[in-house]
Amino acid sequence: MQATIALFKPINTRLIKTFTVDNGSEFSRFKDLEKATESKVFFADPYSPWQRGLNENTNGLLRRYFPKGCNFHQIDDTVIADVVEKLNNRPRKCLNFRTPYEVLFKTKTVALAT
Repeated sequence: MQATIALFKPINTRLIKTFTVDNGSEFSRFKDLEKATESKVFFADPYSPWQRGLNENTNGLLRRYFPKGCNFHQIDDTVIADVVEKLNNRPRKCLNFRTPYEVLFKTKTVALAT
């Protein structure tokens, strides 16, 4: 929970309204997350992945880089940071083909031609 709070703390609390999480023990201190981010935590029903669509979609994108069963303890943090950078700068149809980075920081990136 401390790592999650640390990752979301720099983001303006007006931009975070809710978290939808599963019922894993890692969310047992969800009240700390709500307080730190001034948001509300909702718990998805067991065996209901459609209630966490963004999470399921992101898992699918991550599987392109890290196959199922991959041991993240054996992957260097810089490799993970590179993948996060790629995904945050990948245009999304649901964002009108803007990137998550562009939406969050209200900026526009451009592709450079060679």
